[in-house]
Amino acid sequence: MDKMLSVVIPSYNEQEMIQKTAAVIHTILTHAAIDHELIFVDDGSKDNTWQEIEAAAAANSVVHGVHFSRNFGKEAAIFAGLQAARGACAVVIDCDLQHPPEKMLEMYALWEQGYEVVEAIKSDRGKESALHKAFATVFYGIISVATKINMRDASDFKLLDRKAIDALLTIKEKNSFFRALSSWIGFKCVQITFDVQERTAGVSKWSFWSLVKYAVTNITSFSDFPMKIITALGMVSFVISVVMGAIALIGKISGRALEGFTTVIILQILFSSIIITSIGIIGYYLGKIYDEIKGRPKYIVSKTCGKDEE
Repeated sequence: MDKMLSVVIPSYNEQEMIQKTAAVIHTILTHAAIDHELIFVDDGSKDNTWQEIEAAAAANSVVHGVHFSRNFGKEAAIFAGLQAARGACAVVIDCDLQHPPEKMLEMYALWEQGYEVVEAIKSDRGKESALHKAFATVFYGIISVATKINMRDASDFKLLDRKAIDALLTIKEKNSFFRALSSWIGFKCVQITFDVQERTAGVSKWSFWSLVKYAVTNITSFSDFPMKIITALGMVSFVISVVMGAIALIGKISGRALEGFTTVIILQILFSSIIITSIGIIGYYLGKIYDEIKGRPKYIVSKTCGKDEE
């Protein structure tokens, strides 16, 4: 148990992948003689994902399952898996096997050398649409600036030592961003690279709008950077106002008053847009604060299989 590896596998509508993922990972770790457990977390799937997890747990004692009462999101599923993990270290890996599971051997070897956080960095994003790649570039650029952590090629594919896991589990905020928090906690860290693999079954659960929502939620949950943008916009507006006011005053004094109702309308539209956007951003943060102070849990577990059934 002292060197057991827990593999946390968030799963949402992955009925076609559960059995294959369990078999592939179990085979790789068994051949490497690594004591392990596989923890599938069903994030309120609408298909037969949970039934497949139960079947995998019945067939193999190293497979355990956690089932949410509804969909709480991938971040919640990751934290639930880490909470259930019993190993000396844990790897978080996607159920679709786009994170190459053989890389876990390299991560585990680095952990044995004393590294406490092993981050897998994307060297190739695989086949993505141009829109998806452009959006990802913008998002990770913003989050890197906001968090002061290089997130441009980051992924959820990480190995965490027990100390790092326990540190993460002490963080009580509901809207947590695992990808950034696992870097924020510190510890002795090393990076490895991987190529994103092609999905062999099923389809991606991430639509463009779900990615937008994911980006906005994680940026605001981890950083006050958008609030700072409001301050910058206010300063820009002030400068524009001073310049336009000076031009108008000089024109009035010289007898060449500014003509045009258009200028006034454009300025009103500009400043009104800035004000409304700023109020919206502030309101979003207030909503997040309200969400946090209610103290509701990150997730609700409705049932488990495997570990708690032994």
